[in-house]
Amino acid sequence: MWKEKWIQHLRNEKNYSSHTEISYLTDLTQFQQFIEEECGEFDPKQIDSDLVRLWIAHLVEEGIKPRSANRKLSAVKTFFNYLNKIGAANGNPAEKIRGPKTPKKLPVFVHHEEMIRVIDDERAYPDNFEGQRDRFIIELFYVTGIRKSELVGIKNSDVDNYTKTLRVTGKRNKQRIIPLSDDTVEKLKKYIQLRDREIENKSSYLFVKKDGNPMYPKMIYNIVRKHLDSIPTLSKRSPHVLRHSFATEMLNNGAEINAVKELLGHSSLASTEVYTHVTFEELKKVYHNAHPRAKN
Repeated sequence: MWKEKWIQHLRNEKNYSSHTEISYLTDLTQFQQFIEEECGEFDPKQIDSDLVRLWIAHLVEEGIKPRSANRKLSAVKTFFNYLNKIGAANGNPAEKIRGPKTPKKLPVFVHHEEMIRVIDDERAYPDNFEGQRDRFIIELFYVTGIRKSELVGIKNSDVDNYTKTLRVTGKRNKQRIIPLSDDTVEKLKKYIQLRDREIENKSSYLFVKKDGNPMYPKMIYNIVRKHLDSIPTLSKRSPHVLRHSFATEMLNNGAEINAVKELLGHSSLASTEVYTHVTFEELKKVYHNAHPRAKN
């Protein structure tokens, strides 16, 4: 009963995505099962911080990765916040508990020269609607840094050729405006002209399939993966790699970090600061390769 009402609360008042709802519900169910095995019943008012710590230790022993364990802990914290709100718990036993440390991973990105080669490779894109659409999708990811879900959700009304801007809807339905270059605007116009000429079934969405229906996230992922396969050194090939590439190039070329934060739609500066580590690694590499005293 509590779980169902909690999920409704996340959906209606917190505006969580359906993906997060499913993940949190799974996490809470696992937590409930653990508590029932340890205590015989699941009574929120009897759960203390020691039990939550025991659960986290259990997750680590089971080989759950730190990122996943922290998400599960976040789900439990959110659940108890809700229970406190409705008077069904005595405080939040998970509130002050820290999850396992997540090792920092530097984002995978593509260098500008390689991206230009991928975009300009005429042989990789058939001279038809799908080929030219896919090519523009790759380029739009790279020049805007938008997320896969944001690209899928772009509607025709989100494009403003007069102000040369693109409106995207990010996490928790937060909207932001992204400026477009003259070159991108012209390519966007050409894509729309081609789409309207070739596709009979009209859609309110910018990117569509041959049948006129909107594209879906997995389809976008496969397109990006296919074209990034030409870069054998990449350890990952996804739309997020293009997002990383956008952010890294912006910072490498002198963009102010707060401006990059706004363009990416990050709610926290900490999310953007990871790219400064990438650029510093690049600087170190240049230094060690170029300075005579630094060469091994």
